[in-house]
Amino acid sequence: MTHTPKNILEELLNRSKGAFDLSSVCFKEQVKFIRDSSKLKTAVTGRRAGKTYACGAYLLHTALSVPRSTSLYITLTRSNAKKIIWPTLNELNYEYKLGGVFNESDLSVTFNNGSRIFLSGANDSSEVEKFRGLGLALCIIDETQSFKDYLETLIEDVISKALYDFDGTLALIGTPGPVPTGYFHRCSISPNFNHHKWTMFNNPYIKRKSGKTPQQILDQDLVRKGVTAHDPSIRREVFAEWVTDTDSLVFHYSAGLNDYREVPTPPPTEYVIGVDLGFDDADAIAILGWSASSPNIFLIEESIKNKQTITDLSEEIAKFIAKYNPMAVVMDTGGLGKKIAEELRKRYALPIEAAEKSRKFEHIELLNDALRTARFKAKSSSQFAQDCMLVEWDKSNPNKLAIKNSFHSDITDAVLYGYRSALHWLFEPPKQPIPKGSPEWYNEIERKLEQDALERMTSNVEEKEGLEPSED
Repeated sequence: MTHTPKNILEELLNRSKGAFDLSSVCFKEQVKFIRDSSKLKTAVTGRRAGKTYACGAYLLHTALSVPRSTSLYITLTRSNAKKIIWPTLNELNYEYKLGGVFNESDLSVTFNNGSRIFLSGANDSSEVEKFRGLGLALCIIDETQSFKDYLETLIEDVISKALYDFDGTLALIGTPGPVPTGYFHRCSISPNFNHHKWTMFNNPYIKRKSGKTPQQILDQDLVRKGVTAHDPSIRREVFAEWVTDTDSLVFHYSAGLNDYREVPTPPPTEYVIGVDLGFDDADAIAILGWSASSPNIFLIEESIKNKQTITDLSEEIAKFIAKYNPMAVVMDTGGLGKKIAEELRKRYALPIEAAEKSRKFEHIELLNDALRTARFKAKSSSQFAQDCMLVEWDKSNPNKLAIKNSFHSDITDAVLYGYRSALHWLFEPPKQPIPKGSPEWYNEIERKLEQDALERMTSNVEEKEGLEPSED
C-alpha cells in the first residue's frame, strides 16, 4: 500500500505526543492489531491485505511512543526485509517528517528520542544467535509461514528473552501455508496468543488505487486461473483460511509414508551425492543410498552450509566421498557452477558430474512418484522434509509452470540432482516359487512341454533339409 492520508500531518509533527494517529493512517483491522495490548499476537492475512503497511506503521508507532527503545522486524532474508518494508518506512518517514535517520548498510532507522528500528533476516538456524543480547520493545516476524522449524528456537530461546527489558510484544504475521502445520499454525490457534485476521476485502485502498473492488479483482483472477472461489489456494491466499492445499506443494513428502528412523536392513550398498551450489544461498549436499535387494532409496545424510569458500566446499565433498565411496557426485554446473566444478575436478581431483537441469519438472514428477509410492525415504527431522512443506508452485500464470520464489530450498535441488543419477530403479524382485499342484504350476508345466515339443520339431526339420541344428 503506497497511499497515506495527508490530513494527519499536524498529528505526525506533534512530537510531544510521541506517536501518530494510527486510526488515520491505518484501517480498522490494522489499528485493532497494533493497539491490542497483548504481548503475544498473530495476524493471519490474505494477499494484498496491507500487512506490510501495518508492520511499518506498527514499528514507527512503537519507536515514537517508547523512547530509547529498539524494535526488530525479521523476515526470511535481509534482502527480503529491504525489499518488503524498507520502502514503506522511508515513505512514511519522508512524507510526515518523522525525523528518522536511515542507515542502509545495517538497515536501521534512528530517531531523535533515542529509539531504533532494525530490519533483519533469519533463513536458517545459524542466524538465530545474532539476535541474542538485544532488548526489544517490539519484534515483528513477517511471512512467518515460510520459516522452518528453527523458528521455534528463535522465538522460545532468543526473542522471548529479548522482550524482557521493555515487557515487549511479539507479533507473528503471515499468510496460511499449504498445510495447516508448523510453529506458525500452532501459534495462530494457541490460546496463549491474541489472534487477528484481515484480507484485501477489508483494505479500502485496493479500490482507491485500482479503481476496482476486491471482488471484481478476484473474479478476474478466478477466470484467468480457471478455478472457483472454493479452490484451496484461493481460500488460503485470498481469504486467509488454513486449509490443506497439497496440490500447491512442489514436493509431495508425507511423514506417514516417507519417514524412516533407523538405517534400513539390509543397509544401502550404493550411494550417489547431489550438490547444489550457493553463496548468498547455502551450499547443499545430499547423500542418497540404496541396495540391490530393495526398490527403496534413502536420504542418508545432508549438509547445508552458508558462505563456504571453494576450499570449504571441496573438503566437505571429499569427506562424504571418503565416507560413502559414491558411484557419482552430481553438481549444478549452471553459471559460475561450471567454473567451480572444474576447479574441484582439477585442484582437488573430485569426480564431479554435471547435473541435468533441462528437464527439471519431469524429474520432480519422478521423485514425487517415488514419494507417493513410499519408495523414497527421509527422516522427518531432515531439512528436506521440512522444505517440502514450504516449496510451492507459482500459479499466477496457469500457462507457465514455475516455482514460487518466496521461499528457496537448496536441499531439495541437491536431492533432485542425486535422485536423477541413482540406480535403485534397476531393482527386480526375485521370482517366487510356484506352489506345486496349483493352477499356475500346471500352466507352467504345459508351457514347458509345448516349448520342448516346438524345439524338437524345429530340430527335425533342419536335419531333413541338411541344415545344422540352430544353437539358438
